[in-house]
Amino acid sequence: MRIALVGTRGVPARYGGFETAIEEIGARLADAGHHITVFCRTPEGVEQLEAHKGMHLVHLPALQKRSLETLSHTALSVVDSHLKGVDAAIVFNAANAPFLPVIRARRIPVATHVDGLEWRRGKWSGTGQQYYRFSEQLAVRWSDALIADAQGIADYYTEEFHAPTRLIAYGAPILHDLPTAKLEPLGLEPQQFHLAVARFEPENHILEIVQGYVASKAKHPLVVVGSAPYSDEYTARITAAADERVKLLGGLWDQDQLDQLYAHSLTYLHGHSVGGTNPSLLRAGGAGAFTVAWDVDFNREVVLGTGEYFSTPEQLATILEQVEGEPERTRQRGLELQASMHRYDWDQVARDYETLCRDLAERNYPNKRPSGRRHPSRWSR
Repeated sequence: MRIALVGTRGVPARYGGFETAIEEIGARLADAGHHITVFCRTPEGVEQLEAHKGMHLVHLPALQKRSLETLSHTALSVVDSHLKGVDAAIVFNAANAPFLPVIRARRIPVATHVDGLEWRRGKWSGTGQQYYRFSEQLAVRWSDALIADAQGIADYYTEEFHAPTRLIAYGAPILHDLPTAKLEPLGLEPQQFHLAVARFEPENHILEIVQGYVASKAKHPLVVVGSAPYSDEYTARITAAADERVKLLGGLWDQDQLDQLYAHSLTYLHGHSVGGTNPSLLRAGGAGAFTVAWDVDFNREVVLGTGEYFSTPEQLATILEQVEGEPERTRQRGLELQASMHRYDWDQVARDYETLCRDLAERNYPNKRPSGRRHPSRWSR
């Protein structure tokens, strides 16, 4: 099959969950003999590759403004000549839904990966929230299939729109016996630091994590990996809340070093609250990190009973003091999470995408889609 992957920054993966998913899934589909085209918006100064892991890359520009970057790039992608002859297209992010009719007009069946509940993200104003909510309705109405990466997201579309979804989560690499050499330049010892990895956005609760840590009597340092591409003000608040025990590393793109941080942390602190299945959480779990997660359904679905949950800085402070007092039990619970992460297998994820794309190519989907009208549900309250 000829399959197009549209709506992300593309590959090689440098940014977030969508890009990681495309790299893992696209490479496997290419290995299976399919022709995979990925539409990319490559940062200025970065080499524009023609191919990557068997995938054909198409580079198109985008407006360098937060609210228009994704949309402007997708607008160019859906009219590009490289979509000609494609058997199936996967559009990532429900925000791109206004462009679905263009793809359908080219007689290309299309599925939309709806992502998380973007309208709940703090970075969007009232207008932005309204746009995302409207885009969800359009995605329901105009997609031939919807992809949810977490049961909570599938439940949302079932309850809010009476719309079926394909539940396809991400994969988690299982990482054993990792070295510790890349901890040394950071001045860290195995099992003697806490870790948080996230973009600095309010709904990822890095500020609350720092506040909770500072309020605790924790002796091990807190290592924070991440930055805020569009919010100097939020970064300043995090910096002001930190004390001398907090190490703010900024963005870190060495995957080997990140994996060593995950694997050798005493705790991984996960504050994400509005997405579906989060790749950072999966990677931490696959590395055996004991996880303390923000208390929402999406995180409980992954961590189950192997970790702890918090929804205030005060709760986190109590948990941190507790785990530092019982390091052996904490490590064992992290290994229990790792043992359960075989549920998230990239090979199976790729096979599920292959099945979906074959159904799209063969027009094996309902001719009539849900209307996109919202229904009263717990999500509306």
